[in-house]
Amino acid sequence: MENLDQLVTQAAADFGAASEPAKLEEAKARYLGKDGTLTVLLKGLGKLGPDERKSAGAAINVAKQAVESALAARRDALKNAQLAAQLASESLDVTLPGRGQSRGALHPVTRSLERIEQLFRSIGFEVADGPEIEGDWHNFTALNTPEKHPARSMHDTFYLLDELGRVQEDVLLRTHTSPVQIRYMQAHVERHKHLEHMPEIRVIAPGRVYRVDSDATHSPMFHQVEGLWVGEHVSFADLKGVVADFLRRFFESDDLKVRFRPSFFPFTEPSAEIDVAFMSGALEGRWLEIAGCGMVHPNVLRFGGIDPEKYTGFAFGMGPDRLTMLRYGINDLRLFFEGDLRFLSQFQ
Repeated sequence: MENLDQLVTQAAADFGAASEPAKLEEAKARYLGKDGTLTVLLKGLGKLGPDERKSAGAAINVAKQAVESALAARRDALKNAQLAAQLASESLDVTLPGRGQSRGALHPVTRSLERIEQLFRSIGFEVADGPEIEGDWHNFTALNTPEKHPARSMHDTFYLLDELGRVQEDVLLRTHTSPVQIRYMQAHVERHKHLEHMPEIRVIAPGRVYRVDSDATHSPMFHQVEGLWVGEHVSFADLKGVVADFLRRFFESDDLKVRFRPSFFPFTEPSAEIDVAFMSGALEGRWLEIAGCGMVHPNVLRFGGIDPEKYTGFAFGMGPDRLTMLRYGINDLRLFFEGDLRFLSQFQ
């Protein structure tokens, strides 16, 4: 018994001398391990007589419990010391001002779209919307685009698959927002078919469009704003006035030039590209293509349910992404869609 008391005292001393968990486990092994002192004593009970084995076993178990209690107490002490050291090293000054939450902001393209809508609403235009998944008729045929036109190629257009994985040649992601013009004209004619003189149509159609294209200045998904004005006496002069006024108001500068360069589009005749040149700044004197436009082709008016002998109209299509790049001095279109907070936070 005397030896067991000394063993317990020595074990407690060894445990107390262990300064870290690894050292404590080494000390534990000397007493409670596979070949530890107490383990050896318990294994030797089988060599004793029945009466002696009973009394010796009870004494050894008492000693073992005392050693295990000392071990558990030292483990708790080391754990508490480690926690105290961690809290001391990671202590916070609660009197410091909080970091706060970062503020969200509208995407730069959304800012431009809202600005475009506001400017056109101020001169009497409505804002229309339409489906992004379109049919071939609204996206191409009704816009006077022939069946063999390159725009209908799968290299230029995203066609959708059916449930069997086959390409549906008449279901696609719209390549422009011009189909909204057709839908709007048809609905407008239906609403006013009882009138002898149909009210003018003045509408813009902003939204997402899709084409197979991707580089620093192109994206497979981008935004477009189509404009349409149809009435009994609408002319190319009206088109030039509306577009030039819009561009000067959008860029908040009278110090820019606007030119209309002859071009071709299936849905307008005559057609033109719209270029601008800034008279100051980094782009001074450089002509930049901004949009396409023209007088609505008679076939497009007919598909919209409008008599081209009585009404004329102009249409234009511009990319708000490109306008945003010019307005904010951004040189890579892909930055708009990568979700990089370092870029987007500049517009808070």
